[in-house]
Amino acid sequence: MDREITTIVPDLHFSECPRWHDGRLWFSDFYQHRVLSVLADGSDLRTEAEVPGQPSGLGWMPDGTLLIVSMTDRKLLQRADDGTLSVHADLAPFVSGHPNDMVVDESGRAYLGNFGFDLMAGESPAPANLVRVDPDGTASVAAAGLLFPNGSVITDDGELIVNETLGNRVSVFTIADDGSLGERRDWATFGEQPPVGADVDTVLGSLAVGPDGGCLDADGAMWIADALGSHVIRVLGGEIVDEITTPMPAYACMLGGDDGRTLFICTAPDFFEHARREAREGAIVATTVDVPHAGRP
Repeated sequence: MDREITTIVPDLHFSECPRWHDGRLWFSDFYQHRVLSVLADGSDLRTEAEVPGQPSGLGWMPDGTLLIVSMTDRKLLQRADDGTLSVHADLAPFVSGHPNDMVVDESGRAYLGNFGFDLMAGESPAPANLVRVDPDGTASVAAAGLLFPNGSVITDDGELIVNETLGNRVSVFTIADDGSLGERRDWATFGEQPPVGADVDTVLGSLAVGPDGGCLDADGAMWIADALGSHVIRVLGGEIVDEITTPMPAYACMLGGDDGRTLFICTAPDFFEHARREAREGAIVATTVDVPHAGRP
């Protein structure tokens, strides 16, 4: 379905990981190396943190401490009240590519994905770990063998849903009381799994959907940015039930605003590092949907 789309933040390099928090939209801009926030209409743009290692996933501890994924140095950072950054966890032993999107639960436990290979160097895709970081900064492998684990959400009844961008699927895990995950199950599938060992172009060509960032709504549906197309899709019961066309390819989305019905969407002409670093052609756009936000983030 086509809806009215409004650009609220123009002139970005490559925005990712939008979060609605304390009445503002927070997001990372990879190649500005900044975490930024704005009001719902795009006004009052603020720099919340400067991250030389390229910021990605965002989330908050119960005490309000902001956690930030730092991609190129493979660390999870925390921001103190005075704005200083420190290392919350070293992710390097647990990831085989840049760490990326993240969701933080109500206790401050973080789950984050990683590319699994050097995407920008053109390496062949490889299975990757989903990493868990406990509130004390202890990191461990939560799940293995995922195909570019990316945007993740936690449902109100304790399920972790993970978009596998290069897997043609969305996976779900039951979260135990200690934070460990049960067996992986399909939450949605969009086609056959890509051929094992194929090059990145072959894998991308085999995908029906490239599920990137996403968010939950109160019906139990998930809005998902399809990294392969200029749209976001709404998935419910394993089926695509709605679609919103965007001016450029979409890479992440988040429900927010005063009533939780504003869908903020991160867009850019493509995801290639050199092109995005050298230009400010990306934007965050917004539209209104019927069902409000639920779950985490």
